[in-house]
Amino acid sequence: MSFTITKSILILTLVFIFFQVPTFASSPHLINFRSPNLYPESLSWDRTAQHFIVGSLRHPTLLSVSDAGVINTLVSDDSIPANSSFLGITVDVVHNRILAVVHSHSQPSNSALAAYDLRSPHRRLFLAALHDTTSTTTAPAANDVAFDFSGNAFVTNSASNFIWKVDLEGKSSVFSKSKTFTKTPGIPEMPCGLNGIAYCSKGYLIVAQSNTGNLYKVDSEDGTARKIQLNKELNSPDGIAFRRDGVLVVVSKEKLYFIKSDNSWSDGVVYDETALDAECFATSVTVGAEDRVYVLYGHVDEGIMGNSQRDEFSILEVRSEDESRGDAVWVYVLIGFGFAYFLVWRFQMRQLYTNMNKKIA
Repeated sequence: MSFTITKSILILTLVFIFFQVPTFASSPHLINFRSPNLYPESLSWDRTAQHFIVGSLRHPTLLSVSDAGVINTLVSDDSIPANSSFLGITVDVVHNRILAVVHSHSQPSNSALAAYDLRSPHRRLFLAALHDTTSTTTAPAANDVAFDFSGNAFVTNSASNFIWKVDLEGKSSVFSKSKTFTKTPGIPEMPCGLNGIAYCSKGYLIVAQSNTGNLYKVDSEDGTARKIQLNKELNSPDGIAFRRDGVLVVVSKEKLYFIKSDNSWSDGVVYDETALDAECFATSVTVGAEDRVYVLYGHVDEGIMGNSQRDEFSILEVRSEDESRGDAVWVYVLIGFGFAYFLVWRFQMRQLYTNMNKKIA
């Protein structure tokens, strides 16, 4: 009996090591794709189709990108001005739709949220205008979008530091103009305020503010907000996303931050940060299959200049170095256990062989 159990444990350990070691040893996934002058600002993962969806800074189009870099046009909306941008995008699989923030360069006051059917032929469900009737001097700058389980969408305004709400039918309203958003002085040369936004299933939103480095926790019912206290300052945070384990990933041009909280985001701990290629100008982050984290290298700094030309872009898997080291330690521990079990098994076999020889003699 003891021999059988030991042999079974040995086999299971070796099988686990066999399948896990290649995973930890493999290089991060890099997806290169080509599309003339796309300059994507945002990406999202569609788990139903197992591909990424990206927008465009230059025209109102949405493309799918496979893990091999194969692209397909999902949406090309001719009813929106040709020089408009699709900025923040997200996939709402619960309500089978793609949400895309629209910015019109010819008419900056015409910010909007577009919703498209997730299923082919991806017809438009609504186009909700986003206005700020209380401001006569600043044009709205709709940026990123998140949604709750009821289908309400929340859109950040980077110019005036507030959040819109768009219900499932496409009716928009100003949701939160919390004074908390303007308490911290922003960097003067950086006009972008509230930016990345993500919804937590516990009933609140997390919002990043680029020109202060702050993160805010916003109640998704009444819009009240409070600043999240962090152990480390974030440098120009942009897009954000939650992993399934509750870790918040925050992208900036130069770094990807890994942040966790043990008290529902009253405060947070930046426990790791991974350097990015600043020249590629990462602006968005999403969580793909198997909880893997991907950033978008969309070169939007070039795209903002109207005379630039580029057709190569990329999506890069980014891992936490601290977590990877921890995974590697566990592999070595398992290898040690496997070797120990092997020695025990070998000893038992030797004892069995000796006992059999004694009986024969």
